[in-house]
Amino acid sequence: MPPRRWIAHLDMDAFYASVELLRYPELAGLPMVVGGGRRHQPVWLPDGTRRFATLAGYSGRGVATTATYAARDLGVHSGMGLMKAALRAPDAVLLPVDFEQYRLYSGRFKAAVAEVAPLIEDRGIDEIYIDLSELPGAQDSVGHDSCGGVRAIAQEVRNNVRRATGLTCSVGVTPNKLLSKMASELDKPDGLTVLTHADLPARIWPLPVRCINGIGPKAGAKLEALGVRTIGELAARERTWLVGHFGASYGRWLNDAAQGRDDRPLATRSEPVSMSRETTFERDLHAVHDRAELGTVLDGLVQQLARDLQRKGYAGKTVGIKLRFDDFKTVTRDLTLPEPTAEAQAIRAAAGQCLKRVDFSRRLRLLGVRMACLRHAGR
Repeated sequence: MPPRRWIAHLDMDAFYASVELLRYPELAGLPMVVGGGRRHQPVWLPDGTRRFATLAGYSGRGVATTATYAARDLGVHSGMGLMKAALRAPDAVLLPVDFEQYRLYSGRFKAAVAEVAPLIEDRGIDEIYIDLSELPGAQDSVGHDSCGGVRAIAQEVRNNVRRATGLTCSVGVTPNKLLSKMASELDKPDGLTVLTHADLPARIWPLPVRCINGIGPKAGAKLEALGVRTIGELAARERTWLVGHFGASYGRWLNDAAQGRDDRPLATRSEPVSMSRETTFERDLHAVHDRAELGTVLDGLVQQLARDLQRKGYAGKTVGIKLRFDDFKTVTRDLTLPEPTAEAQAIRAAAGQCLKRVDFSRRLRLLGVRMACLRHAGR
């Protein structure tokens, strides 16, 4: 008999904000938002304390990258415009984004997980799936707990992450990826939730249908209009009824998802297609009047991209730029090089050639640089 399948979804708790709290522990417990620019750096005062910017009076088009749970209690959430966030939590501390630091801690927590459970599917900077099925002890019962063995392994993973980073994470462990994604949200923050299919009626079916990863706003609205609001109500609908309303493919998937069925394997080996860096300006920049500032920003993006490529052992042949103007029109240009490169000088030169093919009659709000057609360096 094959081993019982145990898939874990690990999600770092308020990741960016938690990393910032390691640097600024005096903000613990306070509402704080990450999403500001360089002008929002904390300032050291003569008495040795730090002065922090707040959301009060914020003007600009910045977006909250993340927020502490105290800020979320005030109605601020990831993806919210900072001007709107300022209306809800004007006294919340505003910190600039520091992606270099977040990538550093992302690497640390994933390395800590791999020490315990090496079969990992990387889902981004702050979340992963882990296959625990064949680890020693995963199939064991502990006392009256039939899931005790895998629960102990998941707790060991969490402990290792805490030791390596000083950060907490929430883990959901179930027979598949779909359920584990939902389970990791049930007891946040710093939670560990282990579920079997027998737990669906009590823990999963009372949840709103939008809690299923793959049911978006349109499908959620259509289900609600049809009288289906919870996952349990979705599970009670006949498969043929769902196919009739949502089509064969999506209707069958809705039925499977509500019943907790998902046989997708972990994608433990994935190669990036491209890497990119971009930034949105706090004010629209003019190609002529702000030429020096634009050049400095592009140089910085290129340096960051080159470091990313070199750190991960890749080189690429196609350099691209991305520009978004003040009318929200987005323009891209690219140039394929004779040989793969990860050198900043070559990337910068190619980006410069791409820029010559752009009409700069409007002001810029976003600039990005991208490397595609990647291959492992040295191949």
